[in-house]
Amino acid sequence: MITQKKTARPASFLALIHALRARHHCGWGLAALIITFFALSLLAGANFEVVPRIYVAGQVADSDVVADRDILVEDTQATKARRKQVLFLQPPVYDLSLEPYVAFQNRIVEILRSLNNGVDYKAQEGPLQRLADELTPPVTDEVLPELSHPEVQSYLLKTLLPSIREHMAEGLVGDIRSARVGRSGVIIRNLDNNTEILRPDVTNLPDVQSFLAEVSSIVRQVPALNAQSRRAINILLSATVPASLTLNREATQKRGNAVMSMVEPVYYQILKGELLIRKGERVSREQQIKLQTLYKSASDPMHWGTAMGTFLCSLVLSVGFFVAPSGKPGTPLRCKDMLLISLLLLLFSVGAKIVYVLGLRMDSVTFLNTLCLGFPVAGAVGLVAMVFAARRYCTMGLLLSFFTMLMFQEDFYFFLFQFLGGMLATWLVTNAQSRQDVVWSIVPLTIGQSLIWFGTALLSQTAPAELPVQLAAVAINSLLSLILLFAVSPVLELSFGYSTRFRLMELMSLEQPLMQELMVTVPGTYHHSLVVSNMVEAGAKAIGANSLLCKVAALYHDVGKLSYPEYFIENQFGGPNKHDKLAPSMSALILLSHVKKGTELAERYKLGQDIVDIISQHHGTRIIRYFYQKALNLGEKPRESDYSYLGPRPQTKEAAILMLADSVEASSRTLTDPTPARIKSHIDAIIKGIFSEGQLDESELTFKDLHYLSENFQRILTGIFHQRIAYPDAKIRDVASKVGGKADGKTDAKPEGKTDGRPDAKSDGKPDVKSDGKPDVRVESKADARQEPNGETAGAATPATGMPVLPHVPVVTPHAAAQGGAKNGGAENVKSERTSTAPTNGGRPDLSAAAAQPGQPVQSGQAGQNQTGQAGQPESSGKSGQQDQPGQTSQAGQPGQASGQVQPGQGTPQKPSDKGAR
Repeated sequence: MITQKKTARPASFLALIHALRARHHCGWGLAALIITFFALSLLAGANFEVVPRIYVAGQVADSDVVADRDILVEDTQATKARRKQVLFLQPPVYDLSLEPYVAFQNRIVEILRSLNNGVDYKAQEGPLQRLADELTPPVTDEVLPELSHPEVQSYLLKTLLPSIREHMAEGLVGDIRSARVGRSGVIIRNLDNNTEILRPDVTNLPDVQSFLAEVSSIVRQVPALNAQSRRAINILLSATVPASLTLNREATQKRGNAVMSMVEPVYYQILKGELLIRKGERVSREQQIKLQTLYKSASDPMHWGTAMGTFLCSLVLSVGFFVAPSGKPGTPLRCKDMLLISLLLLLFSVGAKIVYVLGLRMDSVTFLNTLCLGFPVAGAVGLVAMVFAARRYCTMGLLLSFFTMLMFQEDFYFFLFQFLGGMLATWLVTNAQSRQDVVWSIVPLTIGQSLIWFGTALLSQTAPAELPVQLAAVAINSLLSLILLFAVSPVLELSFGYSTRFRLMELMSLEQPLMQELMVTVPGTYHHSLVVSNMVEAGAKAIGANSLLCKVAALYHDVGKLSYPEYFIENQFGGPNKHDKLAPSMSALILLSHVKKGTELAERYKLGQDIVDIISQHHGTRIIRYFYQKALNLGEKPRESDYSYLGPRPQTKEAAILMLADSVEASSRTLTDPTPARIKSHIDAIIKGIFSEGQLDESELTFKDLHYLSENFQRILTGIFHQRIAYPDAKIRDVASKVGGKADGKTDAKPEGKTDGRPDAKSDGKPDVKSDGKPDVRVESKADARQEPNGETAGAATPATGMPVLPHVPVVTPHAAAQGGAKNGGAENVKSERTSTAPTNGGRPDLSAAAAQPGQPVQSGQAGQNQTGQAGQPESSGKSGQQDQPGQTSQAGQPGQASGQVQPGQGTPQKPSDKGAR
């Protein structure tokens, strides 16, 4: 349908920025909304709870103590046991270094040097004396002489010392029995190269005692050493060989403390309503800890974490107010919309907090839970659904459920119950057709909320004893929600000027004063509005817009024509066209004024701001092309702004739907032989023209929406322009010949029952009977055209069905005008060519051939707009579809008519007499 493509903006965070920038004129409303979020966040974090009394272990409680919230109490014994276990599993740290071997080697060398120098260990301090201090005097006297032998010293220095170094490099533990072995192994830090390795355990490493035993067995096998020398070597090594792998207690303790600090405390949960201490019971140590935890939680005046988290979450949830699901900025929120949202959030959240504090004073958890379930969040959400679109009342439901959950300090199951209950209420409200329907909705609302509550009760494992009381609270919730809807909806209508569903239903009544005035004063406009209302209702339902608002706005969209009804073609009924005597600028001024007059009347009769806005937007900023072109043909230099509606362009889906339906319905009256294919082609052309003018840029309509609208418009119009079987009643033809006969006594009545070839003419051949009892049969005669002084034909009569012939800017060429084509709204000051062309297309002139002749002037609603190319069906993407262009219809003349058209060789037809007119 729409061939032109627009570059789609990606759905991103920038869409939210653009949406907020578009509402800079509502800065104070946005600021009020943010301040409300901040205030409610502080209220959610504030602590209004009663501080419990503290009992010391050993005291006797004089009253029951019940937990008023879910709390976590630290289990100190379990925490200590877990930390001890973690510390035990932490591997100890051992240091590995060759520094002890270097000291050992230096000591052996000094001892041997002192022996070789004949130093007396008793008279002189030195290595020998320190060795003697470690050994007993008899052993010393036995060992030192043996160590002075050359073969012993050679074996020590060349054989044993390298072997000892090799073993100490791998690690020698001082005492394997005192070594700390962890279940996770040991950490060995090599201090020489600053590396760490994890060994499964240290028991597989040799200790000093094991190593000395191994050395003793090796020394025993040396044949060059006697028994005394071997004994001396073993005694020397046992006194001097150190351990190279030592436990680093400081590093082990530091790492153990770090691991224990990472162990979270063990808590056990105390549920809300749990009895902590019974009256007359002696308080234990464990109960004292529970009371202290409860007291600490209740004594904090503000939970800042809760407040900040609430504020951030509320900002995220409110994005649905500003951005559509597609990611594009939605319909602008007005200041009063933000004020209403802020007031509802503030009132219900504060009310929930008050109810919660009162429930705490009652000292009954069961009663508090009952109050929470009885709070009517569903009524508030249903109230918002009366004035907002689906995505906005869903967002409001999320916010209200979120804030009430925090105020009552409830869990996710409470949030789920309130939100789903609110969505059920919105579905019932939006589908109600009268206030009585809303009254009866208490039955499905109560049943639905009961089922939702029962599901959440099963999920939260509610005690069976509490189920009957909570079920009663759910029923009270439904009743309060219904009362809230009826009590507050008049306040929204009077204080904020909203058009609620109740108000819109009242405006649809035929007893409304303004509706009565429409039916009596401008019946043509009224019937046009009826058809448009049916079209917009079907289209709105197809794309998910507010169908009720669309329908009511369509009924009142042309109330401004009450000021000058005779200047609009649908209300002339074949009378003289007053625009023939007016300048184009004056005619355009009258037509432009009907929008302003309409908004004034809508405000005077208090139709609601939504309807006032749609009336002011239903023509957008389009140009009245007919009078603009007429001014050009008269040699004037008109400005487009003088012939354009003031707008604004449609800002909502509802206003855009009305603009499209208004133009489509008006221009469809010009169709000749309106078959379904021609109707579809015509609708697509009108929608394409409006789209190409940019009139839909500020609405939320998508290409998919335009496709659905086109289908529904075609369905409605096809039903209106249906064909009927002709009734072969001679009497009707006789009446038709008497009313609109030709000079030769013959009539133009078609066998099919059509009298003038128009799509809305009676096809059954029956005449319309007027209030005076005379038949009203339309025939094609001289009465259907009037000859103006400048040679133009204008002011076509209304079709016989009583439906108004709405204006249209046709494609007219002089050649087509000479054939008797649609001349009522054609180009001005075009001389009629006296050319004779045989009728084609089954008795209709072939306008396509005439329109294709070069050098012929072609008028269209939009410069550069393509024509449909169908005979008798001009296309205009500009103002061709507007019903408020007076004095024009694009009725194609029928061939074979003896009057009402200029034939070659004939003069100008005479002005018709009143006898042939309606």
